[in-house]
Amino acid sequence: MKDAKKTAYATLPPSAGMSWLAQSLRLLRQQAGRLLLIAMLMQLLLGLVQVPLLGLFVVLAVPALSAGILEAFHRVRGGRSAALVLLFLPIASRPHLGRFMAMGALVIVISIVCISFVVGATTEIDEALMLRLQQGDMAAFEEIDPTFITRLFAAFAISVAISGTLTFFSIPLVWFYDRPLGGALGEGLKALLVNWKPMLVLGLGLVVVFLPLSLLIGLLMPVALGEGVGGMVGMGLLMVILLLFQLLLFGTQYCSFAEIYSLPTAPDSPTKHEPPDDESQLLA
Repeated sequence: MKDAKKTAYATLPPSAGMSWLAQSLRLLRQQAGRLLLIAMLMQLLLGLVQVPLLGLFVVLAVPALSAGILEAFHRVRGGRSAALVLLFLPIASRPHLGRFMAMGALVIVISIVCISFVVGATTEIDEALMLRLQQGDMAAFEEIDPTFITRLFAAFAISVAISGTLTFFSIPLVWFYDRPLGGALGEGLKALLVNWKPMLVLGLGLVVVFLPLSLLIGLLMPVALGEGVGGMVGMGLLMVILLLFQLLLFGTQYCSFAEIYSLPTAPDSPTKHEPPDDESQLLA
């Protein structure tokens, strides 16, 4: 029997890819400060991954946090304010949190499988060396077999590509259209594949944007690694650049989903995921 809740999607021309990039830049400019605060808060939460138990919850909740950022872009597109509380809205939503946590578990499984397959069991790291790495000792990297590092980065890239493809549209499908996890994964993947041409154009556009940013990052890196006030300023600028590019990625994810799935929004027609009205107190 055909799923009555199946969400319709459109197949768009390649030029739509550049349109999504332009729309994302426009939304980012409208409330750059608020969106940047949300992205900074998300990074602070991700910094808790090494805390026992809490760290596991944070990793599993990454899809929910991503949905919170997409909701922030949705509010900006509708002419409303992007409050910090939006980041936690999907976590506070009981009907959606379970599906997001299951999605996070799926991403973890994909990462483990990719690392096990690509890296293999022939390159083990000494426990003392692993402890140094966890403590942030960058010199420990010089003692690791370069082959292991290459394989590890390859495994990480493959796992990110697979999990990113699966969750690109499934996260907003769960959040904005209340789709079940299985349906969201299948429908989202199909919509992504049939729109591969605009997605390819979007990817090329993001590469073009990142090239000058990478040069700027290279210039700031020696300053950021320095000591004193200059080092702190350089590190701060570096973090802002990386967070803005991350927001640009989230913006293109939202804009592509909103156009392909015809997501409506208007200032006088808020979504069902509505935080308290007094957003000024939340941003104080």
